[in-house]
Amino acid sequence: MRVNGRRTGHLLAFALLALLAVPLAAGLPRLAQDPSYHDFADQRAFLGVPRFADTVSNLPLFAAGVAGLALLWPRFAGRAAVALADPRERWPLVALYAGLTLTAAGSACYHLAPDNARLFWDRLPLSAVFMAFMASVVADRIGPRAGLALLGPLLLLGAGSVWYWRWSELQGAGDLRPYGVAHFHPVVLALFLAAFFRTRYTRGGDCLLVIGLFLATAALEALDRRVFAAGGLVSGHTLKHLAAAAAALAHLRMLVRRRPLA
Repeated sequence: MRVNGRRTGHLLAFALLALLAVPLAAGLPRLAQDPSYHDFADQRAFLGVPRFADTVSNLPLFAAGVAGLALLWPRFAGRAAVALADPRERWPLVALYAGLTLTAAGSACYHLAPDNARLFWDRLPLSAVFMAFMASVVADRIGPRAGLALLGPLLLLGAGSVWYWRWSELQGAGDLRPYGVAHFHPVVLALFLAAFFRTRYTRGGDCLLVIGLFLATAALEALDRRVFAAGGLVSGHTLKHLAAAAAALAHLRMLVRRRPLA
């Protein structure tokens, strides 16, 4: 009874933390997209490709997404396929790796000619990545039924945050607050689940490496110009793409190597 009571308390705390993002975001001032965001540090073209480094650095992320999709299908991957304790856990992971693949394509297209219209197609699949990641952690730590049930609503919420941002920009009153919640709050919730709910697999600590690499992408994006000015070889934004690919590969490595606990 004590264990069940503790789990119920943790579930209530998780639900409260999830819902708390709404009033917190609403209390913040409206945040429009800064036009200077599109002015990246590394503007060098190569082989006729504008902003070459920022564009082609999406290829490792694309490869990681395709590899993840392949390894989630036993008939295709054979013995190398990801082992799942419950087949329902496959769908959040499929959504995650499909989102990664589309994000890489959208980001490459965006960096060829950066503007808000193309940024929309970068952020739309990226929102699916964060929401699918959240659903996959719920499936592991709370249960496959809960993860699968939340997948659809979470994907809709993520897509809605991007659609709202784009609509608000077209109205002349851009508002990134909902997208900011969809971008960062799943990481907070995943850390909560990792701290208070037991995983159903081995290698549960690998999730922290994935989250750490994601946080590195945010830092590298903010330091785009400083990193480029330090040596003139590579920009922070290019390294952000590579860190994102590293996070995807670390996540895929975790899936391939982990095993269901008895």
